[in-house]
Amino acid sequence: MAEFTKCSNEKVNKWLEEQIAMCQPESVVWIDGSESQLEALRAEAVSTGELIKLNVEILPGCYYLRTAENDVARVEDRTFICTPTEEEAGPINNWMEPSQMYDKLKALYTGAMKGRTMYIIPYSMGPVGSPFSKIGIELTDSIYVVLNMNIMTRIGQEVMDVLGTDGDFVKCLHAKKDVNPEERYIVHFPQDNAIMSVNSAYGGNVLLGKKCFALRIASYLGKQEGWMAEHMLILGLENPQGEVKYIAAAFPSACGKTNLAMLIPPEYLQEKGYKVWTVGDDIAWLRINPEDGKLYAINPEAGFFGVAPGTSEKTNFNALESTKKNTIFTNVALNNDDLTVWWEGLDKNPPKNCTNWLGEKVDGTTYEGNLAHPNSRFTAPAINCPCISSEFENPQGVPISAIVFGGRRAKTAPLVYQARDWEHGVFVGATMASETTAAAAGAVGVVRRDPMAMKPFVGYNMADYFGHWLEMGKKLGDNAPAIFHVNWFRKDDEGNFMWPGFGDNMRVLLWILDRVSGKADAHDSAIGLLPTASDIDTTGLGISAEELDALLSVDKEVWKEDVENIKEYFAQFGDRLPADIKKQLEILDKNLND
Repeated sequence: MAEFTKCSNEKVNKWLEEQIAMCQPESVVWIDGSESQLEALRAEAVSTGELIKLNVEILPGCYYLRTAENDVARVEDRTFICTPTEEEAGPINNWMEPSQMYDKLKALYTGAMKGRTMYIIPYSMGPVGSPFSKIGIELTDSIYVVLNMNIMTRIGQEVMDVLGTDGDFVKCLHAKKDVNPEERYIVHFPQDNAIMSVNSAYGGNVLLGKKCFALRIASYLGKQEGWMAEHMLILGLENPQGEVKYIAAAFPSACGKTNLAMLIPPEYLQEKGYKVWTVGDDIAWLRINPEDGKLYAINPEAGFFGVAPGTSEKTNFNALESTKKNTIFTNVALNNDDLTVWWEGLDKNPPKNCTNWLGEKVDGTTYEGNLAHPNSRFTAPAINCPCISSEFENPQGVPISAIVFGGRRAKTAPLVYQARDWEHGVFVGATMASETTAAAAGAVGVVRRDPMAMKPFVGYNMADYFGHWLEMGKKLGDNAPAIFHVNWFRKDDEGNFMWPGFGDNMRVLLWILDRVSGKADAHDSAIGLLPTASDIDTTGLGISAEELDALLSVDKEVWKEDVENIKEYFAQFGDRLPADIKKQLEILDKNLND
């Protein structure tokens, strides 16, 4: 068995011995987080051809990597929650009995690292030593994973120092093995604080601090310990007086989450002195502060794992700026002339002398396929972001004034509305949905429910997760943040978007914060509290009062159809669905039929 240097924590040593005996690596290396060690690993990965070093003058400290063609995205069907009973995992998660899964995985991991190095990565989700933070240790045979975890989390010896001799940690094991999709598994054992990933080398499946720990395991820990792990951005909105209020917001994919997190106010509001500060673009951990009883949030990550295609100076200036140094690009296109990167939507100038994401040398100006994979990624340090908040590293987190849910609905949801109270807000989050374009021409969009944008990420039964939200509301009492719903994607009868979106979404956020501080009115409707048209500042937008009224309108007949869809969706949870959620559905049903 390969030798390893023992640490002062016997729980860690025992676990390491077991994993080393099973995986049989040739050597074992502790990652201490030093720049000299990381630089040596970068050089090694470049020498083997795993990484390509990019142009040091244009993209200093940046590297390029391609994964296997069959290994380019998260694999929901190969992702499991292994709890003692299927009921605990719930109807939305894939489940297998834990001992059965352990046996299956043991067969795959045995000897999986023969001839390879096992890297031990101690890492902290959240600022090291913060009361919010949790520690994980990831074992991997991938330098790519080490380098990405260095960007996405806080790694190294200082984490071990905080862990101490008896601290608990999340056990994370990753082996590339053969990158065989038929035997690819991303498995979570919530009761054992363990995550195991095998036969993948793609970021979302192997950076185990990301969705695996920060949401699936953390959501379970949060339920046990009285806090919340949510798929939410965190932004600070500064008014002309210099006061900053913080919003946490959850959106399903393709609903503009990253754009909102790094929002640039429209010129009209910039001139007035409004600013936006990014605390997080993807995940929020929320706790009740014992001193003031309010809800505070941290971003447990240290970097952005963003989708490259579509990111440009125009669509998200701040995200693009974040990638200009010390970034790892995965499955984008390579410009061979100047060793820079390109993807669809970056600009209109694909490189002529190009290597596409498949590793093929092509003429990018005439190539008909995608030069970059649609799910190609950048891993960028958050500190690169021009609008990163000064509170980003605050170990106490930031106080949350409002929680915002959103979806992509053509006709149903108005531009914005407020939940009447926390219980109603949980219902609004639990019924979040987006519409997809149906395959058949002219067919109505298919409604996909994605409660709190957490459908793929809850580490236990979704109905119990709703229950946990309700419990948190009871603990918060009068200190609970107000809850809102937004929809940037309302369409008119001709199918045109009615709201400009992007930076102008700030106008809606200002009404939300005015509601929180008691400066704006709202009137009740069948679905919740709505602004009047005059409450939304549309200066310079060219939107008439009639158009804004239409944006804020509630079509009861459309909503009645939605209620039937909600009933169908909730039916899968059976008796486990909390009574308060059922009550809110009944209230909505009644309001629409009155």
